[in-house]
Amino acid sequence: MSIPPRLRLTVGVLRIGLTGGIGAGKTQVAQRLAAHGAVVIDADALAREVVAPGTEGLREVVAAFGDQVLDASGGLDRAALAAVVFHDPAARRRLEEIIHPRVRARTAELTAAAPADAVVVNDVPLLVESGLAPGYHLVLVVEAPEPVRVQRLVEHRGMDPADARARIRNQATDQERRAAADVLLRNDGPVTALHAAVDALWPRLRQFEAHLRQRRPARPDGPVQVVDPDPDWPAQFARLAARIRQAVGEEYRIDHIGSTAVPGLPAKDVLDLQLTVPDLATADAVADRLAAAGFPAYPGQWRDRPKPPVTDPAAWEKRLHGNADPGRPAYLHVRPASSPGWRWSLLMRDWLRAEPDARAEYAALKRDLAARTTTLTAYAEAKEPWFDQIADRVTQWATATGWCP
Repeated sequence: MSIPPRLRLTVGVLRIGLTGGIGAGKTQVAQRLAAHGAVVIDADALAREVVAPGTEGLREVVAAFGDQVLDASGGLDRAALAAVVFHDPAARRRLEEIIHPRVRARTAELTAAAPADAVVVNDVPLLVESGLAPGYHLVLVVEAPEPVRVQRLVEHRGMDPADARARIRNQATDQERRAAADVLLRNDGPVTALHAAVDALWPRLRQFEAHLRQRRPARPDGPVQVVDPDPDWPAQFARLAARIRQAVGEEYRIDHIGSTAVPGLPAKDVLDLQLTVPDLATADAVADRLAAAGFPAYPGQWRDRPKPPVTDPAAWEKRLHGNADPGRPAYLHVRPASSPGWRWSLLMRDWLRAEPDARAEYAALKRDLAARTTTLTAYAEAKEPWFDQIADRVTQWATATGWCP
């Protein structure tokens, strides 16, 4: 399978997407990140730059909307332009067609000029509305309640309250932004609290950058901890899957597997994803693209432990990648379609989803082993005999239900 040219990525700097609704406090976050050393690229500033006097962008805007959008000095009258496009979706789309490609091109130039170890923060007000979230290694959303935002817009920008509320409601909803957020910063208190949250986040971003640049996953470490099921695990999977899909192409299947994919099942807070490829040669061919998306490969050869009945152990070979973000541990298993490891991972997940007794049995085992083992490797190995014991039950269930992946 070929990869579309627009998705042919190379490993580069860490790119953070920063967004938030008008009045949420995104500027304060950008400034604090810049103070830590981040390279901040302001999409609003670039949008003004690409339509400055004398630019081709301004000439195209005038050609589309007329001289009425110019001020007395020949520059762009942004208020006049806003009055034209605010309530006219077709006009707004035409303006976006003029400005957005130029902003993207300028962003690419500034990103390429950043130091090799930079944390590049793209400050993009309409990141969610534009569907850009999967193009970033991590999305940071700043959020504040609507009344707080309205008050800020009235006090700091001199807006009419009704106009402020209209501007807020013309953007993405809080729920839509939360769905895109890898990190959510609440900003309804003093600015010192917001700064403290950014300060606490910065070490994670620095580690993420180092892992990405060095092409190494962030290995989960520490004691084995089995936690209660998190209802946000599926949404976290969806965000990671969208990045992977953008890197390798829409034609590849990506599944949420493992314990975090089973509602109601306690698990280690580590996501497991499965990327389906035609063969291992394809798995190797997409490895660089996965690394660029934030999922570098673990070195060496990897093979799942065969489940009974074992015919060809070599058929259980796979490639293993891991998330470079230390704040969201995740494994990406790259397996050939219809291979036994590929089939088992999907079958085991679906059996546990369908069988409450099996789910309770596995949950009890996990908690017991977590209390008795000290390393993740020991914990994983201690579970293997149970998988061998239940293999016949799982196979019988698949036959009885007509299961297919």
